[in-house]
Amino acid sequence: MMSHGYNPEWSEGAVKCPIYQTSTFVFDKAESGKAFFELAYGKREPNKNEVPGLIYSRLNNPDLQILEERLCLWDGAQEAAVFESGMSAITTVLLEFLKPEDVLLYSRPVYGGTDHFINEVLPKYNIHVVEYFAWDTEEEILQRLEQTGKAEKLRMIYCETPANPTNEMFDLKMLKRIRDKFHVAESNEVVIAVDNTYLGPIWQHPLEHGADLVIYSATKYIGGHSDIIAGAVLGSHAHMARIKGLRTFMGNMAGPWTGWLLMRSLETLKLRMEAQQRNAEEVVKFLQSHENVEKVYYLGLLESDSRSGKIREEQCKGTGAMVAFDVKGGESGAFSFLNNLQLVKLAVSLGSTESLAQHPKSMTHAGVPDEDLKKLGITDSMVRLSVGVEHHDDIIWDLKQALDQVK
Repeated sequence: MMSHGYNPEWSEGAVKCPIYQTSTFVFDKAESGKAFFELAYGKREPNKNEVPGLIYSRLNNPDLQILEERLCLWDGAQEAAVFESGMSAITTVLLEFLKPEDVLLYSRPVYGGTDHFINEVLPKYNIHVVEYFAWDTEEEILQRLEQTGKAEKLRMIYCETPANPTNEMFDLKMLKRIRDKFHVAESNEVVIAVDNTYLGPIWQHPLEHGADLVIYSATKYIGGHSDIIAGAVLGSHAHMARIKGLRTFMGNMAGPWTGWLLMRSLETLKLRMEAQQRNAEEVVKFLQSHENVEKVYYLGLLESDSRSGKIREEQCKGTGAMVAFDVKGGESGAFSFLNNLQLVKLAVSLGSTESLAQHPKSMTHAGVPDEDLKKLGITDSMVRLSVGVEHHDDIIWDLKQALDQVK
């Protein structure tokens, strides 16, 4: 994370990779320009030791290229693509691998913006969507697919695990088994895409468990300072060639400033996430003991012999720093708690150095129908807390004084 992909000799000995604030790049000769474009448009395979040349910052830029190479290290991916937002990463993946009449199988709950795009936008393109839940068995999911009468048109399985905001765990190996039942040839490929934002590149690696693509809102832990909007997708060369191709023509790549800021953040990603997880463990102990907290949702609380606990043990390398809990008194109790916070910020987003709290039902998941929210357990009482890097005593002090004021 400190030096991979960059040589100070390239930039007058600069220790850090500079910001390449340029729209276009000069070719040393016309033949080079031709060769670069041939590779960029897939007109031929690269020769031995040939690397793509710099053409135009919508296609490639040194800051993005080095950043994408470093991102690959965490997940063991062959290639990565960085986007101007998490939603642009998600929507590009969905639009590239789905076409009219195809079926998308997706987990619930998911981030509210993802839920809206899947249920409100994709159907406009005659793409069929089928939901599944963490408590569903493999047989129940297969039955739900068959009941549509379109199971043979399954082309993507989309999963967000742990789920936002409930911390529900989904079994990626089970999804791979489902995929393998329908993925019989390249002509009807079924792609598994996993949103790994909640645990970030440190605590879970979906590609190791059967996923084809891993997606991040890089705004969150990867960026980690509440000063960037960005997204990322990682996977094989073949899948990423398609994604980068669509990114080129949609023009939703990240700019050099964003790439530079994300490189800065990657250097401290592991340190930040380890500190946040340690804080979360202390915060959870406190929340469990407070009389105005009805229930706490945290990966570290899953019983090891439960279904979700077994999935966590197999898939995760940590329990992360995302906590949800139910405050007594419904919405008024939750709002009273949120309104009395002094150190923790009342704001959406997550994964930043500062602790953030919000009300999922009325904020990030406001676009999800009420009957679905009820089914998913996203209630008036639920508060989502992203634990930051402040001293845990200070975070707990603030949570206590705010909870103490709940009537």
